Amino acid sequence: MASGASKSAAFMLLILNMGLYFLMIIIGSWAINHGIERSRETAATLTIPARIFPIYFPMGNLATGFFIILSLLAGVVGFTCSITGLNNVFLWNAPNLHAAYASALASLSLTLLALGFACKEINIGWTDSALRTLEVVTIIVSGTQLLCTVAIHVGVEDAVDRQKNLGGRY
Repeated sequence: MASGASKSAAFMLLILNMGLYFLMIIIGSWAINHGIERSRETAATLTIPARIFPIYFPMGNLATGFFIILSLLAGVVGFTCSITGLNNVFLWNAPNLHAAYASALASLSLTLLALGFACKEINIGWTDSALRTLEVVTIIVSGTQLLCTVAIHVGVEDAVDRQKNLGGRY
């Protein structure tokens, strides 16, 4: 039965994702703090449309602001979903696996959105080492989150089949 393999794969991927999302939170928080501290001195020389945005990022390019904010949002949601997903996968029954799958899918969608901005920032170029690290972590966590979502989905299908065979009882 694929249930045991799917459970262990989902459990290990959730632990790995929890660490990677925490790293995204740390780097994204640093970048936002750095942007807030340096925005007054660097944005004073900009023209009006660029001065409207309250945080001007002195490092990177024009996609940096969107990328950092979305990666921080994806990091917080992904970290929270990984922690709750660990509990749901540990219990491994149909209602908990459905909840884990829904949160993994929401986390995957935000991570893929951040991945799109990471690809755009790589395409434009001119980033420093901290942003390159955040780009690499975003690319890696999007792949592992996809694998984790697939592993949880396999577990959901197995739990639903098992529930049907038992006549609707858990």
